[in-house]
Amino acid sequence: MPVQEIADRLEIEQLLIRYCHAVDGRDWDAYRAVFTSDAVIDDVTAGPGNSVEEMAAFLAGAFERVVVIQHAISTSRVKIDGDTATARTICHCPVVLRRGDGETRLFFQGLWYDDELVRTSDGWKIAHRAETGYFHDMPPDFSFERGLEEGEQS
Repeated sequence: MPVQEIADRLEIEQLLIRYCHAVDGRDWDAYRAVFTSDAVIDDVTAGPGNSVEEMAAFLAGAFERVVVIQHAISTSRVKIDGDTATARTICHCPVVLRRGDGETRLFFQGLWYDDELVRTSDGWKIAHRAETGYFHDMPPDFSFERGLEEGEQS
């Protein structure tokens, strides 16, 4: 493998890791930094065609009921073609939700990140991200869009 490809693969791996740490740490500036300014994000819970700013705002609101979240990525398949690349990465993500009345609930979600990446003057960035193959065991009365259903205490 050529040295440049090794360097690119390591940089892309670190980019994907920085994304996870930014989301889990609710560091929305670090979150913005992993994407191109015109990136498009197709998120399972927020819907398709979101900008980085729209997603940062959505996640900040959605996480109001999240006690802790831990993105764990693995088995990335990366294909590099000059200054562009694609990556398909598994993500398993346990989430602890506030249920109200001091109660919490752990649930798990899993998905694939399908990314289109570009080399920029600031290094590799995500230009398009789609979440696919989503599964979870989230409580049926909870959604990130609505929070707790009417009738439950916050």
